[in-house]
Amino acid sequence: MALQFTTSYMTDSLALMTYYKQLGERAITQVADAQLFQPLDDESNSIVTIVRHMSGNMKSRWTDFLTSDGEKPWRDRDAEFSPASLTRELLMQAWNEGWACVFQALEGLTDADLGRTITIRGEAHSVLQAIGRQLTHYAYHVGQIVMLAKHFQGPAWKKLSIPRGQSTEFNAKVMAGELSQR
Repeated sequence: MALQFTTSYMTDSLALMTYYKQLGERAITQVADAQLFQPLDDESNSIVTIVRHMSGNMKSRWTDFLTSDGEKPWRDRDAEFSPASLTRELLMQAWNEGWACVFQALEGLTDADLGRTITIRGEAHSVLQAIGRQLTHYAYHVGQIVMLAKHFQGPAWKKLSIPRGQSTEFNAKVMAGELSQR
């Protein structure tokens, strides 16, 4: 992700949400369909489970973001963690539907909205707090997706950032204007 200097929390939040969406997608594309359902152990979640949870959370939190509680009565959080048989296409549809809710809500906000009050599970949050809470939640789960995908791919893993041992070379190219920062 190229760094864009900004003093706008909204601009930065949108850029970071876009980055984490793309990072998750770049990891998911590297795994075989069967690996989407494979947890590391009985207490871990699979990529499918993580995506279903993220999508459910996104739809609940960001639908009518400013006007209704972020924990919608129609959300069945427990079902997000139950076994599911989905195709890759349906999984990615759920992923994209969740992110669409995020971006639709965020794109309608300005920095002037950051002090407004919303509720999540009946608790008051500023818009600023709610965005930060969700941004860190999504980064946490995208990190899990990346870790699982990297584990399953082993030596075939295609790096999503600067490969080990290449920081100095990468930094020199950025400073020379040959590359943009990721």
